[in-house]
Amino acid sequence: MPSNNRIVTYVKPGVVELRDYAFPKLEMEYRGKTRKCPHGVIGKVVSTNVCGSDQHMVRGRTTAPEGQTLGHEITIEVVEKGPDVEFLEIGDICSVPFNIACGRCRNCNEGKTGICLNVNPDRPGSAYGYVDMGGWVGGQAEWVLVPYADFNCLKFPDRDQAMAKIKDLTLLSDIFPTGFHGAVTAGVGPGSTVYIAGAGPVGLASAASCHLLGAACVIVGDRIPERLAQARSFGCETVDISKGPVPDQIAEILGEPEVDAGVDCVGFEACGHGDHAHHEQPATVLNAMMEVTRAGGAVGIPGLYVTGDPGAVDDAAKVGNLSIRIGLGWAKSHSFATGQCPVKKYNRQLMQAILFDKVQIAKACNVVVVPLEEAPAAYQDFDAGAAKKYVLDPHGVVA
Repeated sequence: MPSNNRIVTYVKPGVVELRDYAFPKLEMEYRGKTRKCPHGVIGKVVSTNVCGSDQHMVRGRTTAPEGQTLGHEITIEVVEKGPDVEFLEIGDICSVPFNIACGRCRNCNEGKTGICLNVNPDRPGSAYGYVDMGGWVGGQAEWVLVPYADFNCLKFPDRDQAMAKIKDLTLLSDIFPTGFHGAVTAGVGPGSTVYIAGAGPVGLASAASCHLLGAACVIVGDRIPERLAQARSFGCETVDISKGPVPDQIAEILGEPEVDAGVDCVGFEACGHGDHAHHEQPATVLNAMMEVTRAGGAVGIPGLYVTGDPGAVDDAAKVGNLSIRIGLGWAKSHSFATGQCPVKKYNRQLMQAILFDKVQIAKACNVVVVPLEEAPAAYQDFDAGAAKKYVLDPHGVVA
């Protein structure tokens, strides 16, 4: 095995770089304490993706420190396994959920793997390469430690088939299940009408998920023409939030200004609508969802909201307090679902949908594969609004 491991690292707002670290061991260090991981594996990173959640850190919109390693969307080949790993073998190709979960606590046993109680001493829930998530090293790297591997890893049934479809399967670690979760929690089903806020990769994944779930009409809102064009490329209707009130644009499509289900794929860096579309108004999307979702409908909120945002527009938003029109949601009997997607709840079924050609998720999200060395440029392009999902290929194995 090599002696070092290159990992994409946050340096300061707007700047990431590749830095050298030690090759991972079956243990991790956090706040001066060593945590042994005999239940873990070391993975050769087959593919790892740039995520909008990473971009929040890179913009300086979280409390991430200089030196924070990045990357939580990971697909691996197992190259080493701990003595407690029973069901994985060297050479297996696996999708790694971005949630790190022990598989043993109350929440994991209830299927709530996004809020595992044992993998982060600071709060429920953990992830690779993310601020306040327990110190686990990021996976935008050449090699990565995956703890509780028997529980966390989703082994692909056939290696050659997996590599042939790796551009689709790489999205199982986060954005495909996350987009699907947003649609499911919004109540999307056969014949539904849906409004999805945000045509970034998660929004596009959610739109593709709505089609998979049988939605009749999927409407995607954004202000970037290229992203709206990407949504239209696989059968979505679109609204340009800079062109006028969203309910009016929805009415032009459906004949009425409301939908059955709403999905917020934007999160806390939301911009206003209409004349305010280029000015940050962090509560805009949530309030718009309550306005356009019918009475008795539901809103899925896979978009990220944080408890600490040093770059927020006001003091309240810096600690996650937003001016939400909850009275409207209450009056319309809305239900809301928030928090990390529990990836394991969905990833096996979505893997099957990919392997049996029921969905073309890489095409929907416009996957673009680049070498690990091009990660800094990919971050800059993505931050500028590129209608692409960047996948990093550290070892040059993605076709």
